[in-house]
Amino acid sequence: MTDRTWIILGASSAMARATARALAGEGVGLLLAGRDAADLALIAADCKLRGARFAEVMRFDARNAAGFAALIERASAEEGELNAAVFVGSMPAQADIDADPGLIGHVVTDNFRGPAEFLHRLAPLLEARGGGSIVGIGSVAGDRGRLGNYCYGAAKAAFHTYLSGLRNRLGRAGVHVVTVKPGFVDTAMTWGLPGMFLVASPDAVARAILKAVRKRRNVIYAPFFWRWIMLIIRMVPEPIFKKLKI
Repeated sequence: MTDRTWIILGASSAMARATARALAGEGVGLLLAGRDAADLALIAADCKLRGARFAEVMRFDARNAAGFAALIERASAEEGELNAAVFVGSMPAQADIDADPGLIGHVVTDNFRGPAEFLHRLAPLLEARGGGSIVGIGSVAGDRGRLGNYCYGAAKAAFHTYLSGLRNRLGRAGVHVVTVKPGFVDTAMTWGLPGMFLVASPDAVARAILKAVRKRRNVIYAPFFWRWIMLIIRMVPEPIFKKLKI
């Protein structure tokens, strides 16, 4: 059906852009939300050319909850199925956080508090409509605290737990929640990071996301093999793990 509308939070990110392009080809309506209005306008124009029913730019800042209501009000004006995908996040280097612990507040707000508060405000609307999907972008970093990014991983772990509870709640109303845990993806956030391997393209992750929505998966790793990599990492005994530099 084409009377679907998707809210894309953090729509300027590489994964979000790839997902919006794929959805545009299905003829859905798009509310592209983020902080960079100029960049979002370019994405919107591209999505219209690809077949989106409409593509509008909306303001969203995870650190300013006062602006959430306008986006939800705009979404509620659309009839039909309403969906949301959350790509919002930030990942300062762990060394920068160690030098300035005040950055932890931003990491928690960008990766957990802001997205969770927005989804909690959106949830009653989806419950009332009795359908739709929510895609929450977490990270393999949230599966275990690792030396290189444990503050970021902690925020993503909190978001994973929130999405699990939200899935439990909204599933009763016919709304499905998908938790996506990407590994290394070729994005601006990961550019130049040491130790990168098996790096996926944003388009590949977008395809995995939309497949998960269609098949109503609960939790996916993207690419899929990260499920087995993280299983091994989670199984390493703590006395050994705390000596590893990963």
